[in-house]
Amino acid sequence: MATVFVVAQSQTTARKPATAGGPGKNLVVTRTIDAPVAEVWKYWAESEYVRKWWGPDGFTSPVAKMDFRVGGKSLVCMRTPEGQDLYSTWAYKKIVPLKHIEYIHNLADKTGKKVDPASMGLPSDFPQDVRNVITFKTLGDNKTEMIITEYGYTSDQWLNLSRMGLEQCLNKMTASLIHR
Repeated sequence: MATVFVVAQSQTTARKPATAGGPGKNLVVTRTIDAPVAEVWKYWAESEYVRKWWGPDGFTSPVAKMDFRVGGKSLVCMRTPEGQDLYSTWAYKKIVPLKHIEYIHNLADKTGKKVDPASMGLPSDFPQDVRNVITFKTLGDNKTEMIITEYGYTSDQWLNLSRMGLEQCLNKMTASLIHR
């Protein structure tokens, strides 16, 4: 059974991202997990594992069609407690095995086509084309440091909601790693 250590659970920075395509605020969340990088990596790369953590508290993930390769696009779904399915795509720009994942996150329909947030009952200013970068670092003693950065939020409201959702997702991920 693994022990999970949470270090500097989250921090946010308000700065112009160097390569995010414009001004905005960036969300940075760092986790240290008592599990080897190869185990943590699976939770981003393989459907079986993504479905264990994708979505905030009370949500499930009935779909995770992973096309985990540079140029690939995964389709993931989080289901609300009321049964509404919310689909997203992760379009991969860079993958360095066991070290780095970079993708663009967008809302989508169940076929993977990008959709207007309003069509899903969300405000029209819901962030789209959000660049995500996840880095993994082996710390020794089978520990992994994972840093997740989401770039270019245009409002504190969306940044804070994203932080809350991401932290809940990561709590589910680390709980699953504990019970592996």
